Amino acid sequence: MSTQNSGKDLLTEMRDLMRRLHYSIHTERAYCDWAARFVRFHQMKARDALFVDAEKNVEDFLTHLAVQEAVAASTQNQAFNALVFLYKRVLLQPLENVSATRSRREPRIPVVLTREEVKQVLTLLEGTAELVVKLLYGCGLRITEAVRLRVQDIDYGYKQVTVRNGKGNKDRVTPFPAILESLLKNHLERVMAVHERDLEDGFGAVYLPYALARKYPNAEKEWNWQYVFPSRKLSEDPRSGMTRRHHVDQSVVNKAIRQAVRTAEITKKVSAHTFRHSFATHLLQRGTDIRTIQSLLGHRDVQTTMIYTHVLKQGGEGVVSPLEDL
Repeated sequence: MSTQNSGKDLLTEMRDLMRRLHYSIHTERAYCDWAARFVRFHQMKARDALFVDAEKNVEDFLTHLAVQEAVAASTQNQAFNALVFLYKRVLLQPLENVSATRSRREPRIPVVLTREEVKQVLTLLEGTAELVVKLLYGCGLRITEAVRLRVQDIDYGYKQVTVRNGKGNKDRVTPFPAILESLLKNHLERVMAVHERDLEDGFGAVYLPYALARKYPNAEKEWNWQYVFPSRKLSEDPRSGMTRRHHVDQSVVNKAIRQAVRTAEITKKVSAHTFRHSFATHLLQRGTDIRTIQSLLGHRDVQTTMIYTHVLKQGGEGVVSPLEDL
C-alpha cells in the first residue's frame, strides 16, 4: 500500500517516522507488524481505505484479537498503541472513540525466589550469564537494561550503576554490589582484548543513540562506550548496514536461567525478571523504604511497587492457616 503524498510504502513511511522519533528497533518492528496485520485483516488495497470507518475497523480488529485469537491484554494493548500511532502520527487522522472488546488483564502476583533459591541458581550459572543474573538481582535491572550496559555506566567509586534510557526513556541510578567488582573487572579485561582485536581488524565501532556518532565522531570506538556484555560475533546493523559487535542476546541469558532452574529442581516459573522481583522483595524484607525501592526500580507510580509488599505477609494476606492450630 503506497502513500499518495510521498510515494513511499505505508510501512516504510511509518518506519522512517519512528526512527526520526528515536523509537527502539523492537517497537519499530512490532508496530509495523501490527499495522500490516491490520491492513491484511481488512483486505485494504489502497491508502484511502484506511480513512473509511477508521474507528469501526480498529474496533473490529481489536475485538477479533480478544475473542477469536484470545490474545493477552498486553498484546492487544500493543496492537492498539500501534494503530493509534499509525493514525495519529502517520495518517494525521487521530482516532476518536474506539470501543472494542478488550482482553482482560487480571492482577498478577510476581514470582519471587527466596534468598536460598537465588543462591542455588547463581551457583549453577557461569560466564556471562552468571554476571548478568547477579546484576539483575544485585541491582534490580531489567534484562534489557543489563545487556545494554556500557563500560562507563559502572561507577566503582560511588558503587552505583546508571541505567540510561530505561523504560519510559528515563535514566536512573541503582546500587552496584561491591562484591562483584573484581569479577566484573576481570570480565572487562577480556572484553577489552576483544575490542582491541576488533580495532586492529578495522571494526570496533559500537552503536550510539541519538546521532551521538555524528556529534562525537570518535566516540563509537572509544572503550567507555563499549557494551559490558558484547556479542561473541560481529553482525550487520539492520538500520545502518554497518558491521558491529552488538550486545549479547537476551536469549543466551534466558536459556542459562532455565537450565539452572531445572537443575536446581525449583518448581516456580522463573524468568530473568524474577530476579528483579526478588531484588525488590528482599529489600522490603530488610526494611528499605517503599519510595526508595520505587526510585531504584524506576517505577512511575508507587502503586506498581506496592505489589511487592505481598511477601511481607506470611501466608495468604497475612492469615495463619487454621491447620496450624490442630
